[in-house]
Amino acid sequence: MITVWTLAALLAYVVAAGAFGVGLKSPREQLISWATMALAVGAGLQTVDLLLQALKAGNLPVATFAQSLALLAWITAVVGMVVITRLRLALVGAVVAPAVAIALAAACLMAQNDDRSLPRALRSAWLPVHVTLAFLGQALFVLAAGVSLLYLLKESRLKAKRPLEIPDSRLPSLESLDRINYRLLACGFVLLSLAIVTGALWAAGTWGRFWSWEPVELWSLVLWVLYAALLQSRLAIGVRGRRAARLTIALFAVLLCSYLGVNLLVPGKHGGSFG
Repeated sequence: MITVWTLAALLAYVVAAGAFGVGLKSPREQLISWATMALAVGAGLQTVDLLLQALKAGNLPVATFAQSLALLAWITAVVGMVVITRLRLALVGAVVAPAVAIALAAACLMAQNDDRSLPRALRSAWLPVHVTLAFLGQALFVLAAGVSLLYLLKESRLKAKRPLEIPDSRLPSLESLDRINYRLLACGFVLLSLAIVTGALWAAGTWGRFWSWEPVELWSLVLWVLYAALLQSRLAIGVRGRRAARLTIALFAVLLCSYLGVNLLVPGKHGGSFG
């Protein structure tokens, strides 16, 4: 259900996306500060909204795809704020803010004014653990793709001998961006692995089998293998820089297509159908 908190958060995300977009081409430091503040305000407003929905549902509000998409947007915004503040990489907000704004807008468009709730069998302590791990992993993959875009942007400008209009202090060196990309991928892979394990344990307790080869499980396994191969290629054969950035973006495109395709077309026990 769309609430005033949802709409206020969406407005803050849109403002943040616009400010980051302008700030990416402007030397004014204040624009980036305003954009970061707007992103934080949006995350705070959505926190209130999700807490109210969780209290009403008695668990995480993921009974529908729209609800799960809104939750993913919030987690991505929160993780983005952590990266912005801890790694001093404010310009990653130029990717995070539009992504969460689009995701939350889509969730609002798909939201249904009903009181659909989770089946009793799924009202388990495993739900917040499994879903949070999965969405945290996906959020880190979003950020890794964003850092990769910044890497390719900076590299292309350096090769063309066309300096960026923004101060160098806002954008780390190519080596630092590559290192941040690897750290995000590694952390996201660990979280994806834990999400698969907790999902299997939950399924065993609920349906009596660890694995049922439904679409979400199959694509999770495919993505696990692909991200494992990317990380292994970085460690074993030294894939770095531009190649690593392009592969990160390509894998994120696969992740995005699988997430939308599976949840909208063949969700199975996921995506709100719980069949």
